[in-house]
Amino acid sequence: MTDYPIFLSVVCVVRNQSDRLRQFLKDATEVMQPLVSDYEIILIDNASEDESVSTLKALTGVDGLPNLQVFALTKEVDSDSASWVGLENALGDFVLVFDPRTDDLAFLPEMLEEATAGFDVVFANNKKKPRQSMAYRAANASFNRIYKVFGGVDLAKEAPQYRLLSRSVINFILRHPQPSVTYRHLPATGGFSKKHLEYSSEPITNNTKRLSDSFERGMKLLVSTTRAPMRFVTSLSLFGAVANLLYSVYVLAVVIMKDDVAQGWASISLQMSGMFFLISLVLLVLGEYILNMASLSNEGPPYHVGQEFNSAKITRKDKLNIEEVSVSSRATGQLAKNNA
Repeated sequence: MTDYPIFLSVVCVVRNQSDRLRQFLKDATEVMQPLVSDYEIILIDNASEDESVSTLKALTGVDGLPNLQVFALTKEVDSDSASWVGLENALGDFVLVFDPRTDDLAFLPEMLEEATAGFDVVFANNKKKPRQSMAYRAANASFNRIYKVFGGVDLAKEAPQYRLLSRSVINFILRHPQPSVTYRHLPATGGFSKKHLEYSSEPITNNTKRLSDSFERGMKLLVSTTRAPMRFVTSLSLFGAVANLLYSVYVLAVVIMKDDVAQGWASISLQMSGMFFLISLVLLVLGEYILNMASLSNEGPPYHVGQEFNSAKITRKDKLNIEEVSVSSRATGQLAKNNA
């Protein structure tokens, strides 16, 4: 197995998995220790209701696992927001994001090989998906098609959750006003060199998702990351304004060219077309204003960290603030001192 001379940060989100945490973290440590020069595991507890936090406190103790950093959230948030808690606190040259229930960490060597070869973003797509309800699959497929039209990216195939990001990508996302939202699609659309890999591994759990939560998250992602939906609304408003203006011209032409026009038809038609013209014009201005304000807005973080604790053993701290000086350099320096 290749030993990559890099510092790797691994970010994963868990919720109500206290019975699997110890074995999962032990397996992850065994995978990374011989693979990279240094590493850290950043685990976000997404407001678990079981004994997960107590288990993690024990695992970060003196007799626990090294290089483990835990963030326990006070309330449950969507997976992208929870993942960003780890991403913005990661220190590694590369940052891996994965779900321990559905993604296989054993595929990490293949991803690191591509990342160290020069790719800023490496996506890994598991061909074997967890079982979901028919309604969820239909809604997910529809959303991906809509987002492909508006955003230009098929999130399921071109931007899966399992990803390895370079430090330059993380810094790029940090400059955006809503990184916890845009983090999902920016690595695929930001112009970085990217690589898509596929593997086949049976998911540990079914990871059943709720359609209502996914719908809310999808709408938030669609509205926050692309201007196309609001641009569609403003286009309809513009079309309505032009159509009503043309209808007013048509009414005037009928009045001028025909003598047998019903009494009151022209005045009512002009009133209605004028009113709808003004309404469409107001909606057009409001839509453009909302688009402009949305691009300038900078909302606060969608999460709050209630507890933070680290491993008592941090191996990388032994390497900080140490400058290695070769024997020949020391000898040259000593010789110069003696000559002086």
